Amino acid sequence: MADKMQEEKQKKKAPKRAVKKKEHIVLSKSKRKTSVARASAKSGTGKIRVNGTDINIIEPAEIRGMMLNSIKVSQLGNDISKRTDITVSVYGGGYSSQAQAVGAAIARCIADLDESGSVRKELMDYDRSLIVDDSRRVEPKKFLGPKARARFQTSYR
Repeated sequence: MADKMQEEKQKKKAPKRAVKKKEHIVLSKSKRKTSVARASAKSGTGKIRVNGTDINIIEPAEIRGMMLNSIKVSQLGNDISKRTDITVSVYGGGYSSQAQAVGAAIARCIADLDESGSVRKELMDYDRSLIVDDSRRVEPKKFLGPKARARFQTSYR
């Protein structure tokens, strides 16, 4: 009799729901001069968006080339980028430094998605600045001069 009751309880239970797997999201950040780029990558169809616009629309072509430079370095990196969606937000600085910061952020995302570490090694061999941030910053102005290192011209007559 106890067996029948247990069977009835099991039948009355709600059907199991399909559990949605959590997406694997990779976040990275890169700096160049005063530009800061933050990128997030998740599995998708290979779309890359910079500040909400598709990267293929960005003009001039040289700036777009700076941003996509990290993808073209290795074949494995290109394959990884084709199966992930990368979203980048960038602010500060000028056109060129923003483009370099975006390229470095994309390179870091791709390097983090590669488990073997070969993409990171290839990027470091190609251009170290794609993985390592530029640590140079503007030096503060000192007294007795117009800028940080320059001094006012002396006149004796």
